[in-house]
Amino acid sequence: MTTSTDHQDSAAMAATAVQCVTVDLGERTYPIHIGPGLLRQADHYIGPLVDGRHLVVIADQAVAGSHMTTLTASLSGLAARLDTITVASGEASKSIACFGQVMEQVLALNVDRKVMLIALGGGVIGDLVGYVAASLLRGVDFIQVPTTLLAQVDSSVGGKTGINARAGKNLIGAFHQPQAVLADTDTLATLPPREIRAGYAEVAKYGLLGDAEFFDWLDTNQGRILALDNAALTETVARCCLAKARIVAEDEKEGGRRALLNLGHTFGHAYEAEANYDGSVLHGEAVAAGMVDAYRLGVRLGTATQAELERVIDHLRRAGLPTTRAMLSNLLGEVSAEVLMRHMQKDKKVSDGAIVFIVPHGIGDARVDRDVDPAQAKAVLEAQNT
Repeated sequence: MTTSTDHQDSAAMAATAVQCVTVDLGERTYPIHIGPGLLRQADHYIGPLVDGRHLVVIADQAVAGSHMTTLTASLSGLAARLDTITVASGEASKSIACFGQVMEQVLALNVDRKVMLIALGGGVIGDLVGYVAASLLRGVDFIQVPTTLLAQVDSSVGGKTGINARAGKNLIGAFHQPQAVLADTDTLATLPPREIRAGYAEVAKYGLLGDAEFFDWLDTNQGRILALDNAALTETVARCCLAKARIVAEDEKEGGRRALLNLGHTFGHAYEAEANYDGSVLHGEAVAAGMVDAYRLGVRLGTATQAELERVIDHLRRAGLPTTRAMLSNLLGEVSAEVLMRHMQKDKKVSDGAIVFIVPHGIGDARVDRDVDPAQAKAVLEAQNT
């Protein structure tokens, strides 16, 4: 994995540096370009990949209204043909029904295997379009253009694609790496503050799971990030992507270390499942509460201290994120520990019937643990989390 700095060609943006992180996967290596103004200069950053190809840009309705014209104007001169498709905004679009609809719409364009799909939007669109690309004609190229903080630091990188099922989140999907990721930090200015806060949960996760120094930096710079300071955002996204790129290069298909990226997700996915993935609980909100649950579990197991737990709670609360089940109750209603444990048993990370937990060992050190007694996790959920 490498990082570098590209300089934009336009006079208006000439002084702005763009970070580039490389995901090193041999013949499937690809770049992640990070910085402001990238949609306007998509031809510069991904032009060689799209030149002379049939492009199909797929976006959710809200993002299409804000960013579709900018992206297509930059790429139209390169594409042999350019089509656009929009889908409804929200987690409900990560469904079997929507997958089928998008697949039929793409096929109706008489595409061949040289077509390239472009996912323009947040994590829902990235996951959906990536899975369409993995399945269409037994696999076609695609590019991720993430427009949310959560997608830029996490879901657009690493090749996990998929949709939800009634049985659980992301249970249908494939590993299918993009050809490139174009993370324009300017797009974050169009997001509601709640979405920025939810994305920040995944940012904090990278510090907590493997980089104590980065978590210290976040403690100092949290305000700048949440205020959408471009320099702070570019640095944040680049550091998160570099951390994920290293893990993905080592363990692409989550056979081992990549599972660390699920810190907080075992608990968090249970909260989302109880909300029926209807968007009332945002993914980052569920993960924030789930990371605190993970640290509470660590305290019970003796791998984390009470002081470390309190530091995590303070950090997430200052970011405006929920840190207890009670803080989520106004979004998903009252829910028992027994119900949440049943959701966990259906999680895709369950192995041989055992729930896999990511257990913190202090700040900046998390470990995969397949031997945690479920009673310990249930005790965390039953405790009065204040």
